[in-house]
This record gives sequence, C-alpha cells and structure tokens, in this order.
Amino acid sequence: MFSKKNRAEVRHEKHRRLRRYMQGTPERPRMAVFRSNQHMYVQLIDDTKGHTLLSASTLQKEIGLEKTNDVEAARTLGEYIGKKAVEAGYKEVIFDRGGFVYHGKIQALADAAREAGLDF
Repeated sequence: MFSKKNRAEVRHEKHRRLRRYMQGTPERPRMAVFRSNQHMYVQLIDDTKGHTLLSASTLQKEIGLEKTNDVEAARTLGEYIGKKAVEAGYKEVIFDRGGFVYHGKIQALADAAREAGLDF
C-alpha cells in the first residue's frame, strides 16, 4: 500500500531536496523563509559557519503589523528584511522558500525584498 503523507511531511521532503543545492556564504547568504499558521519568519544564514546573520519576523513590534499572517504582512516583512539586509551590506541572497509553494505570501515576501534592493 501507499503511505499517505500530510502537507507538512511533503514540505519537509521538498525542503530537504532543495537544501542539497543551496548553500549560503558570507557574501551571498541564504534567505530562509518559514511560515506558520500565525506568523512568518525570515533569516539570512551563512551556512559555511552555521550563523544567522539577520532575522525578522511578524512578531517584532518595530514592523508594526495588525494582522500577522496575510499577504500584506508578508509584503511588509519582505520590505523590512530587504532594507535591513541592504543596510548590512548584503545585496545578493539565495532564496530558500523552505518547501513552501512559491505563491501568495511567499511570493509577496520575495517580491517586496527584491523591490527593497535584494537580488536573487
């Protein structure tokens, strides 16, 4: 018989496959995105050292969101992390969607980060 996998298991498998080819460096960090049912989180990661260089989430007060898990919140988070990354000197990143479908919130976050000055 075939085993039935839930959405989270499928996402983890996709992410594992994607991570074989993605490696963040100090010059071009990996921009990892995670979304839960309530919030979104973004990190810029240097995989050679295993360090998080920058991070942002919808939990942060300075972003000033009323709703924390809709397309507008994702767009605001993308603008915030994009500006923060450019200020820190990171122009290019590798976009790691974390196995999530590139649609809706993930796409809005990526587009906003590109508009803020990041290149991926």
